[in-house]
Amino acid sequence: MPRITGADLMRMRDQLFYEGPERRHRLSKYWSLLLLSAVIASAGVIGDSTATVIGAMIVAPLMTPILGIVLAIVLTDGTNLRRSVALVLAGGAAVVAIAWTMGHFLQYGVTATNSQVAQRVSPRLIDLVAALATGAVGAVALAREDISDTLPGVAIAISLVPPLAVVGLTLEAGAPVQAAGAFVLFVTNVSAILGSGILVMRIYGVRQMDDDLAAPTFRRGSATAIVVALLVLVAMPLAANSARIDQTTARDQQIQAVAEQWADESGWSVVAVSSRHGTVLIQATGPVPAPNPASLRHRLGTAGFGGAKVKLDLAPATYSDLPP
Repeated sequence: MPRITGADLMRMRDQLFYEGPERRHRLSKYWSLLLLSAVIASAGVIGDSTATVIGAMIVAPLMTPILGIVLAIVLTDGTNLRRSVALVLAGGAAVVAIAWTMGHFLQYGVTATNSQVAQRVSPRLIDLVAALATGAVGAVALAREDISDTLPGVAIAISLVPPLAVVGLTLEAGAPVQAAGAFVLFVTNVSAILGSGILVMRIYGVRQMDDDLAAPTFRRGSATAIVVALLVLVAMPLAANSARIDQTTARDQQIQAVAEQWADESGWSVVAVSSRHGTVLIQATGPVPAPNPASLRHRLGTAGFGGAKVKLDLAPATYSDLPP
């Protein structure tokens, strides 16, 4: 494993810390890019455009102060730790405010039927796993100048500004539960970057140089413990949500199998089976007459789903042969 030299450490400090004579210039760049990325992300979510949201991910500079927190913890640099934390908190609040403002001017609010919203309001444990790996890649790319060209890919893989945009838009739309889910995703990604980033920095031997005589301003172990506690804290609701989604998916698949057999006997086809708010919606189509719903209820009861809340959407179809 290559060790970090004094030159490497100075390069990392220049990339992550807002200090020195260029501080104002770099802060203006940070805020300009962040505010613009917030507008782009909000517009992408409103328009349900994946390409636009990806563009916001690339532009967004939030990764810089988050990795700045990582480096500050490893170097026990209290001044830059406070600056980086402040930039993340203030930046996150600014993105939520911009998204809320843009949502305020809509005649209709965003809903979970919007794919950009649906992807971010129900985070699972696998999202934490992906964020940990992505944060590790970002830290490695920072430590090794020869692979720094992977950073645009890291920006796309880790979702920071879009979840905050969803928070603002769903809050304005009066959907606090969805907003909470998107905020949990943001916290998950931030805590994953911090956790894996600190680990990677320690593996690469990042530390204060021997000629740096400044005394540590806090205990590294305490800061690391806080990050680990944050990871555990976010992992609990993610695990619970993952279990709930897995159970719902398994139930829906079993109900779909029963419904398909019931519909097939009448020449009908099940188009889709979905769940929302504890109710299973079965959509089917076929020729008149429609199959008997009571027969489906009996079959579901026999299969162990007698207590399930089920709604049928039966769409009769007319078929005719084309003339020769």
